Amino acid sequence: MFIETETTPNPASLKFLPGQTVMQSGTREFATPEAAEASPLAQAIFDTGEVVNVFFGGDFVSVTAAPGADWSALKPQVASILLDHFVSKAPLFAGGDASGIAVPGEQEMAVEDDPADADIVAQINELLETRVRPAVAGDGGDIAYRGFRDGVVYLTLQGACSGCPSSTATLKHGIEGLLKHYVPEVFEVRAA
Repeated sequence: MFIETETTPNPASLKFLPGQTVMQSGTREFATPEAAEASPLAQAIFDTGEVVNVFFGGDFVSVTAAPGADWSALKPQVASILLDHFVSKAPLFAGGDASGIAVPGEQEMAVEDDPADADIVAQINELLETRVRPAVAGDGGDIAYRGFRDGVVYLTLQGACSGCPSSTATLKHGIEGLLKHYVPEVFEVRAA
């Protein structure tokens, strides 16, 4: 088995590709060592002492290094942890799967959607799912819808995209432009 790596637009993050499925569905972000206790793999990566974020995507794991961390030393450590995990076929989550694990903030909305906007929200979510999410996953992250109110779409970037220097440009110029083009009721996109 070989673990490939890719750079991301976030210079503090690397995307690791084990060549197999990481998450069967959805994504999972670990922003603290305490949150990583739900996953032996995430916890092992945090145990290096130089990591501030671990993100599981469909076929990748993105890792964000702490400020001042040296990727030349950290990259082989993380690759070794991933290799050991996937070769041993260890469970990704404590207990064998993600069932029953509370995901903090997963359902938190920045604003509650107005039922009258259901068609608009459906259009927004369709565009996010088909056009935005694949592009953001290519950069080692994900995007979460957090509400629509008065022409404003609230989103959260996750994984390598969270804290990326270009995240504001991604939201304002990329995603906002796309949504405004296809959904005229959208006037602005904001980070939630």
